[in-house]
Amino acid sequence: MSDATLNSTSDLQRSQDSYMDLVRRKRMYSGIIVVVFVALMVSGFNLADARSAGGFWDGIGNIFQFPGEVVREAGQKIQNLPGLMLGAVPSLIETLNIALAATLIGALTGGVFALLSTRGLARWPRLIGLFRRMMDVLRAFPEIVIALVLIFVMGGGPVPAMIAIALHTTGALGKLFSEVAENADSKPIEGLQSVGASWIQRMVFGVMPQVAPNWSSYALLRFEINIRASAILGFVGEGGIGQDLRLAMQWGQGRYDEVVAIFIVLFLTIVVVDQTSSHFRDRLVKGR
Repeated sequence: MSDATLNSTSDLQRSQDSYMDLVRRKRMYSGIIVVVFVALMVSGFNLADARSAGGFWDGIGNIFQFPGEVVREAGQKIQNLPGLMLGAVPSLIETLNIALAATLIGALTGGVFALLSTRGLARWPRLIGLFRRMMDVLRAFPEIVIALVLIFVMGGGPVPAMIAIALHTTGALGKLFSEVAENADSKPIEGLQSVGASWIQRMVFGVMPQVAPNWSSYALLRFEINIRASAILGFVGEGGIGQDLRLAMQWGQGRYDEVVAIFIVLFLTIVVVDQTSSHFRDRLVKGR
C-alpha cells in the first residue's frame, strides 16, 4: 500500500513539474513574440518617419489644424447644412446601390464557392483545394487595388466599384460560409442521398435550411462593410458620395460646410444600417 501511495505521489509530482515546465515555455515564447513584435513596430515606424516629407513628431502638433478649420467654417455656415445634406442624398443612394449589388453578387457567388470547397459537401472533392485558393486570391487584394485596375479597363464610374467590391466580398463571404457549412448536420444530407436526390437538391433542401440564418447574418454584416468600401472608392473616381466628398475637399476653404454635411450624412447612414442589420442578425441567429 505504501509503495502504491509513493508511486502515486511521484506521478503527481512529475505531472506538476511537467505542467509548470510547459507554462514556463509558453511564457517564454509569448515574451519572445512580444519583443519581436515591438521591435518590428519600432523599426517600421522609424523607417516610415525617415522616409516621409516631414517628421511625425515635428508635425503632430498640427494634427487638429485641418479638422479645426473644417469645423469652424461649417459652424459659420451652419444654416447651409440641412440643404447640403439633402443634396448629398442622390450620391448616397448611388453608394448604397453599389454596396447592395456587390453584397448580393458576392453572397451568391461566395455561397457557391463555399459549398464547392467544404469537405463532405463538395461536388468535386479533388477540386476543394483549387476553390479555396481561388477564394484566397479574391480575398487577398483590397477593393481599391481591384478598382484601380478596372478603371483602366472600363473607365471610371460605379460599375468598376461594384465589381471590385463584389470580387472581394466573394472571397471573404466564401470563407465564412464554408466554415458554417462544415458544421452542418450530415443526417439530412445522407437521408436525401439515400432516396436518390441530386447534389443540388441535397444542398438546397439539406444544407441551406441549416446555414441560412448564419449566412444571412454574415451577408448583412458584409453589407455594412461594403457601404464604407463604396464610399472610399469614390475617392478614386468610382462615383457615389465618396466622389462628392473628394471634390468638396479639393476645393478647400469655401466648401468645408459641404464636407461636414457629407460626413454627417454618411455617419448617420452607417449608424442606421448598423442598428438595422444588428436587429435582423439577432433575429436570424438567436430568434429574438
